Amino acid sequence: MEHPSPPSEGPVAELVARARAAQRIYDTWTQEQVDMAVAAAGWAIIEPKRNRELAELAVADTGVGNVEDKVRKNHRKTFGLLRDLKGARSVGVIAEDPARGIVEIARPVGVVCAVTPSTNPGATPANKIINALKGRNAVIVAPSPKGWSTAARLIEFIHAQLDRVGAPRDLVQLLPSPVSKASTAELMRLCDLVVATGSQANVRAAYTSGTPAFGVGAGNVASIVDETADPALAAERIMLSKTFDNATSCSSENSLVIVDAIRPRLLAALKDRGAVMLDAARKKVLQELMWPDGKLSAAVIGKSAREIAERAAAQDAAGRAGWLAIAEANPRALMVDEDGVGPEHPYSGEKLSPVLALYAVPDFDAAARTVERIYGHQGAGHSVGLHSTRPERAMHLGLHLPVSRVIVDQAHAIATGGSFDNGLPFSLSMGCGTWGRNNFSENMNYRHYLNITRISRPIPERVPSQEEIFGEFFAKHGVA
Repeated sequence: MEHPSPPSEGPVAELVARARAAQRIYDTWTQEQVDMAVAAAGWAIIEPKRNRELAELAVADTGVGNVEDKVRKNHRKTFGLLRDLKGARSVGVIAEDPARGIVEIARPVGVVCAVTPSTNPGATPANKIINALKGRNAVIVAPSPKGWSTAARLIEFIHAQLDRVGAPRDLVQLLPSPVSKASTAELMRLCDLVVATGSQANVRAAYTSGTPAFGVGAGNVASIVDETADPALAAERIMLSKTFDNATSCSSENSLVIVDAIRPRLLAALKDRGAVMLDAARKKVLQELMWPDGKLSAAVIGKSAREIAERAAAQDAAGRAGWLAIAEANPRALMVDEDGVGPEHPYSGEKLSPVLALYAVPDFDAAARTVERIYGHQGAGHSVGLHSTRPERAMHLGLHLPVSRVIVDQAHAIATGGSFDNGLPFSLSMGCGTWGRNNFSENMNYRHYLNITRISRPIPERVPSQEEIFGEFFAKHGVA
């Protein structure tokens, strides 16, 4: 299939030309052949030795997260995606509705530009590559500079597996190092679809590239713990989520909004699981470390709570001994009390580290209003967590908050992108709807990498009567 692009020369244009040639071959493959290519790409990262090598390389090169959690993430996210794709039709006729006379045919989008972040330099490219291959597309990865070597090694592994099934290696390529804004922008311009995960700057660049694009909104998840929750279970789930891969996920809680009646018991349960509450003086020191110039510092992103405490000790001469005592206790998370929202209260925003802001509220209605205030500052459209035994409260949040997902009684960072114990699709790219300035609000999946052609055939005509359409309206309001 031909995709006209603006004329261009140079290394990026050459990559795209090679991708188009490979995609034309791949476009002729059957569903069975495509599924073999998808399995091959999945096995490239699932295989334990390769998985661990990628996790170790990711942490060594980016300084973000921790190896064991990246091993788990690489496996779980990829294996879950493969489960979702198993048996899904993506070649030829994928749906027929005789009653409506409609047949749906899956078609490739062509060449995909996959923009990926340093926080997940193995799992996110793998997810996008597998989804793209499922739709008979070629894909070129544009990684963050820090994540380039991990993405390069992943693609080496994928090429070796593609060789086994006879698929062209040029179906999966990588933007050459050093990756720059200019080369990424050129790739976006020349490809047929951009899927962008990472900073909002990357997402905005994707949307203004002139190429159709899917981007994701900013994360800044808040979770509500109401008076009916089990404090031990809630604390266990929150700590599992907040500490996973040192809170690098956009789905990791950044704020807890706690109803007063459960606060003492929840704080005790969090403390039992390694969370440390900081006093006002240490809160101020930590703020200066985290936002030295108003922007979240790389000194804390993806670092452990212990390392953050040690760095705070290095810049707080007066409180050094106290910080070192905290570090020696090997904390899993640091907590601060907060009551403000907005730029003057940076703890109300995304922290990408095991640091939690705690908001105290008298009841559930006040909790919902507080979350709405937080999302008015940052994080609108993404998701909200709820720990409660009252089902109607999840419905209330779903009806009234600007969120695309309400995650109930689960470890938020594990659940939001799909889990084996919930029904959400496995994904590392979560749409945030128009609230988050996105054009989709679901977990990104293989169907976003497809064009679908619909054949329409005539069916017996049935024109409704005026009474069927307007009967209830006329009965209530009369005919005027």
